[in-house]
Amino acid sequence: MSYRKQEIWRLARDLSIEIHQMTLCKLPRFELYEEGTQIRRSCKSTRSNIVEGYGRRRYK
Repeated sequence: MSYRKQEIWRLARDLSIEIHQMTLCKLPRFELYEEGTQIRRSCKSTRSNIVEGYGRRRYK
């Protein structure tokens, strides 16, 4: 079983795509670069942490 088949990873992926689109369209121009990039990096980090945790459990 791969981490891609886990429901939590799929939910995190869908949410990170939605957040990415939201930060590009709905943030004011002056917040687009500072806060927007921080929000996008943090949602991608959540997905990466799920994959890392799966790898630690699977390959000891």
